[in-house]
Amino acid sequence: MLNGKIIKICEQKFIYLKYSEHTRRIYLFYIEQFLEFVEKQVIHLSSTDFQGYLNNYPFSSISQQNQVINAIRFLYKYGLGRKYDKVSFERPRGEKKLPRIIEKDFLLNKINKIYNIKHKVIISLAYSTGMRVSEVLNLKISDIDSKRMIISIVNGKGKKDRIVPLSKKILELLRKYWLEYKPNTYLFNGQSSLKYTKSSCNAIVKKYIGEEFHFHLLRHSCATTLLESGVDLRIIQKLLGHSSVKTTEIYTHVSIGLLSGIELPI
Repeated sequence: MLNGKIIKICEQKFIYLKYSEHTRRIYLFYIEQFLEFVEKQVIHLSSTDFQGYLNNYPFSSISQQNQVINAIRFLYKYGLGRKYDKVSFERPRGEKKLPRIIEKDFLLNKINKIYNIKHKVIISLAYSTGMRVSEVLNLKISDIDSKRMIISIVNGKGKKDRIVPLSKKILELLRKYWLEYKPNTYLFNGQSSLKYTKSSCNAIVKKYIGEEFHFHLLRHSCATTLLESGVDLRIIQKLLGHSSVKTTEIYTHVSIGLLSGIELPI
């Protein structure tokens, strides 16, 4: 009974702190998993119970380790209202993997062959602007400003708003798409819902670009293409909505254009 009340407190705190639905689901899954494992009322748990659970959890990846730590930390801090100085919520060191990209000429060639205008404009828009899949899906018709040639991204990752430029080619595609589909409220409607889905976005990338690719690679490819075109790193940071330029700097390590311009000693 008490555990149920703690879960309710956590759920209310998620709403108050405006956590996304996705984050709430993940945190609740790991919190409930923890409560089932310890087989005690949570108010009777000591810091040793929490620390022992984290020390012995069979993490499958650093990403999962972060999720579990964040969830248990949330329960400890907000569910129980305890100070966590007796429990180590130390984060693991991140894996430094270079982002995969899709080569520009290959990608443009594939896009040019797409016959479905809706699918073509979704993929083209993502590559042109570097928007995340959630940002593409949340675009409303009112977010497209053809007079100023900008697109407003409202409530992007981190609850931040930003604008990105709208190219003439994308505007032409959008107008063709509008005439054929007449979308309602959101720019991209699903077959039976107001919004297109993430799974559908990934499916069309695999269908038209290649089975080995996924939607987020369009964002990586956009950033790398901009960098190789000479766009300043700070501008790319703003376009992508990165909080820190350090996040954007990773694209300097995957840019063949930058590497080819280096004069080697021998």
